[in-house]
Amino acid sequence: MHMNGISGSNHNRLDRFVNRLSPLHIIPLSFLAAILAGTFLLLLPWASSAGKPTDFLTAAFTATTSVCVTGLVVVDTYAHWSLFGQVVILILIQVGGLGIITAISLLMLIFHRKISLKNRTLLRDALNLDSVSGTLRFLLYVVRRTFLLEGIGALFYAFSFVPAFGWGKGLWYSAFHAVSAFCNAGIDLLGPDSLTGYASDWYVLGITMMLIITGGLGYVVLFDIRDTFRKGLRYRYQPRQMFSRLSEQSRLVLALTFFLILSGAVIIFFAERTNPDTLGGKPFSTQLIGSLFQSVTFRTAGFAAIPQDKLTGVSCLAAYILMFIGGSPTGTAGGVKTVTFFLVLLNSYSYISNRDSAVIFKSRVAEETMRKAAAIVFVSAAATFLMTMALMFISSVSMEDGLFEICSAIATVGLTRGLTPTLNAGGKWIVIAAMYLGRIGPISMALFFSRMKQENHMIRFAEGRFFVG
Repeated sequence: MHMNGISGSNHNRLDRFVNRLSPLHIIPLSFLAAILAGTFLLLLPWASSAGKPTDFLTAAFTATTSVCVTGLVVVDTYAHWSLFGQVVILILIQVGGLGIITAISLLMLIFHRKISLKNRTLLRDALNLDSVSGTLRFLLYVVRRTFLLEGIGALFYAFSFVPAFGWGKGLWYSAFHAVSAFCNAGIDLLGPDSLTGYASDWYVLGITMMLIITGGLGYVVLFDIRDTFRKGLRYRYQPRQMFSRLSEQSRLVLALTFFLILSGAVIIFFAERTNPDTLGGKPFSTQLIGSLFQSVTFRTAGFAAIPQDKLTGVSCLAAYILMFIGGSPTGTAGGVKTVTFFLVLLNSYSYISNRDSAVIFKSRVAEETMRKAAAIVFVSAAATFLMTMALMFISSVSMEDGLFEICSAIATVGLTRGLTPTLNAGGKWIVIAAMYLGRIGPISMALFFSRMKQENHMIRFAEGRFFVG
């Protein structure tokens, strides 16, 4: 009886502790719990191809890069990990791409567990939605659409991978890379040089790009496109009419995505077309697909079709910007997000133009949204700056390589200039922290600035005179 009483007391204390937690705490803790669980599984002897336990730092790094869908690795995934280890990595990528709260909610639905209002609120915050209404319907759409698109991607991959690797390995490679590409993880099983062996293969690179872009658009945009497309077919809308009937968010995301991919591809094409170590001397078609693929993968994918350590300085500068911006809200991509970055630029333009509000597609942007966007960009930039300095100090790396590594980690991109495996223990822990912060940082910051209630202060201070500029 005494032991049961103690057990019950501890259980009640745990319940009270969990109930006091807000989404601001639960979401980061859920990612941390998934990383710890993945680390434990990867420490098991049968997770490695050698049948021996992997050291803790390597297991923790791999679990973090998988859950945070980053793609930076300290050991070759295809060589170091056994099939069991690769399956664990794939599950971690899938869970990390969907979001831990989304995955848990899905399991509750599968096992017919009731989802409380608090859990629905948590799910709403995890999916970055405006309302609790329709949350479960949206959850089911997210899961179905994810598995459908990954399945289609795996099917198309199979036409290339099965003839090359045989039925067993070819189908496994197809499934693994479809999930990794859609979740924008960038982890591959093809060898130490990622997709460089497919640098001129329009088919494989094209499938990879479509999965990356689709995953990076965001579920809200995909949901809107689906509904608008169905109405367009029913009422026979023209393409321009369909676009105009999309929400302001969807139109802005699609326009920004197209602009960033195209402008990035143009910059990379002219920066690398004479570089013999990347695209120089290659056929025009290879240069074209290489530039386009590099622009897409810079924005959070992590697959590489050309050597990253051979890129010119101009391409590296483009990489810093594209990686920092990342994908779009509510998707699997990282970065500060396209809309967030655009709102910061729009705010500056509105001030210079002497406008009292920012307007997009004849719709005014709320001032609170503008402030939140500015806060997210500033905190992300500060974190990138400080972590780059720490990495340069601890691992004695150049600024170009160090900034590339941290931008890649904190934006959950996964590209590296060959630096990741060579880092010392301190440097690897910094990158682990950057990947974790990059995965939960924008979410947590968005929740912080949107959910935290400010106290009403009765005291109003007189305005001071401060000069800027």
